[in-house]
Amino acid sequence: MIKDSGTSGMSEAELYKQLGGLTKNKEQWEANIPFVSSLLGSGSVKIRAKALWLLGEMGLAHPDAVKASVPAIAAFRDSDEPLLRERAVNALGRIGRADFQLIEPWWADLFRFARDPAAAVRLSFIWASENIAVNTPDPYENHMSVFAELLHDSDDRVRMEAPEIFRVLGKRRPAFIRPYIEELRAISENDSNRVVRIHCLGAIRAAAVLNKGRN
Repeated sequence: MIKDSGTSGMSEAELYKQLGGLTKNKEQWEANIPFVSSLLGSGSVKIRAKALWLLGEMGLAHPDAVKASVPAIAAFRDSDEPLLRERAVNALGRIGRADFQLIEPWWADLFRFARDPAAAVRLSFIWASENIAVNTPDPYENHMSVFAELLHDSDDRVRMEAPEIFRVLGKRRPAFIRPYIEELRAISENDSNRVVRIHCLGAIRAAAVLNKGRN
């Protein structure tokens, strides 16, 4: 089992390969959560980033088993490395999808990442929010303006993803997105990015408020 393997003499490449193998062996995830958590103290940004990502996936599958690691994961929100902030936010989203209470102490703080200087972190914030909102939509009721700002982000990837949180919530709490329908419609008709237009239209349809006869 990987959990019994020593890593002190392993190179970064060897350890990363080992983690890649573990990623594919989901039946070993629960037993290896302590091992992967220990790698959060690695001197390699690449290994810490991989460990954060994998802990998010492990936490989605086994939220109770990852509970003790959540504070260490959350601590990476304040990393100077954008990749580690990105992975920490994403991991909290995956774990929060399985059990919101595990990440609730850090949930409100996640909103500051909507304005992170790194586009990848802003994107990860949207993904995390989508994950959490799938099973816990109600806390987002008074925060939709944050996502509305992201519809106009300077980065195309962020703008392509921003409508998806409206789609996720539109299916569960249509009232949350109704104040933004006209804005979504205008973007769906005028944005220069085809994917942004499609995703905005999808958000409108999800809330079942698309005018009949319009495409």
